[in-house]
Amino acid sequence: MRALLSVYDKHGLLGFARGLEELGVELLASGQTGAALLEAGIAHRDVAAVTGSPEMLGGRVKTLHPRIHGGILADRSKPEHLADLEANEIEPIDLVVCNLYPFNSNPSIELIDVGGPTMVRAAAKNFAHVGVVVSSDDYDLVLAELKADGRLSNSTRGALATKAFAHTAAYDAAIVAWLQAGGPDGSTAVEDPVLPDSIPLVLERAEILRYGENPHQRGARYRVAGVASWWDDVTQLSGTALSYLNLFDTDAAWRLVHELSADASGLPAAGIIKHANACGASVAETLETAFAQALAADPLSAFGGIVALSAPIDEALAAVIAEGPQADVIVAPGITDGAVEILRSRRKATRLLAASPPEPATRQIRSLGAGMLVQGWDEIEVPPSQWRVVTSRQPTTQEWEDMAIAWRVCARTTSNAIALARGGKAVGIGAGQQSRVVAAELAVAKAADEAAGSAGASDAFFPFPDGLEVLINAGVSAIVQPGGSVRDDEVTAVADAAGITMVHTGERHFRH
Repeated sequence: MRALLSVYDKHGLLGFARGLEELGVELLASGQTGAALLEAGIAHRDVAAVTGSPEMLGGRVKTLHPRIHGGILADRSKPEHLADLEANEIEPIDLVVCNLYPFNSNPSIELIDVGGPTMVRAAAKNFAHVGVVVSSDDYDLVLAELKADGRLSNSTRGALATKAFAHTAAYDAAIVAWLQAGGPDGSTAVEDPVLPDSIPLVLERAEILRYGENPHQRGARYRVAGVASWWDDVTQLSGTALSYLNLFDTDAAWRLVHELSADASGLPAAGIIKHANACGASVAETLETAFAQALAADPLSAFGGIVALSAPIDEALAAVIAEGPQADVIVAPGITDGAVEILRSRRKATRLLAASPPEPATRQIRSLGAGMLVQGWDEIEVPPSQWRVVTSRQPTTQEWEDMAIAWRVCARTTSNAIALARGGKAVGIGAGQQSRVVAAELAVAKAADEAAGSAGASDAFFPFPDGLEVLINAGVSAIVQPGGSVRDDEVTAVADAAGITMVHTGERHFRH
């Protein structure tokens, strides 16, 4: 048996090579892989000795040779193939071990591998006779099967080939994305990098979840192959396994508190999320105050929700959280050992997560049967400094601050949405309603006495004054909305008559 080893990632290589050597497998190696084997004292033949041609072009050409690819691609069931091998003195290669340059780590022309993908695809195509290994995770499996049976089974070769084609597909997808973004000098940039003509997308499974949206549905978390997600760095410190909705809601909560904290120049932020909508959200001078204010907005809905905090949790805050409603997930940049013990003892099922900040997002993709809907990420692109006051009365400093928080929370709430904020905290949120009037009524009802003097936000324009009138009657003193209705003048006149202030952002934030 003969194996060709040519790997960039040498994790586990030497142990695997020694295992093959002990089984009597003849080893071929190229370049730095051969150098690593030589230094470790592992016998092997150099690829250049097999091909009769030295490496050239700085290593760009070393395995691209008939003596290599003939040995990989020969169909052993065809006499004419075997005759070609004999006539050309080519030795068959039974196992190809190759992983590719880590393109995503530092995209460049020199990290576009050519010989590696060619070998991998050749071996995967001929999986009826050749095994191909692209991941060190499979080294033990391959060694165990060779030791037990002297060969790889058909099913194992097929599974390895499937993984190999996925490996090269992900590699090519990363290169395409880099070129679409401009490549080495910007010369390859496409006109629309968010919505290009094609989106080569390869997903790799990162973890299997307890279940999907409902217990009868299977669920898993995937990531774009080779691209890290903040979820990859999450450490679960306590609680039961995560489900599909835990991840969906926690992602919404984690992104919201980071946005709120950034808007408030780094002040601590807290958010409590249920069904991807905020029950409460706050920024304050201390994390304890932010949490208390977020909880006060809707403590009933907070039960079974997600608590997200922009700063680490200590023992004092943990004791306060433990007195509150049961949370499905608590996520923060860190949780002290003492805080973990307090929460674990009082909330055994609650998942405690320590996490790094979320990565920026550029596009959103949703399945549509066999197709996909693709759009750019919904960023808030128009800052308060560019909002336009349309009423006679100008906002106070506090109203500007409260409108900014209400607008941020409203933009991250399912439409139709109305959010009320007062004193740096959300006090009432109406989410996911077919009627904007009903969304306003819900927000006012949840705010109760705090509605008076609050600032309100609407994710889209008021088509009629009726929704606005609900807020005016509750004592809301400032309103931020996109504007753009044919009845804007009529709605503004109602605001002026009530003596409140209203600003237009010119930017809608529907969320479905």
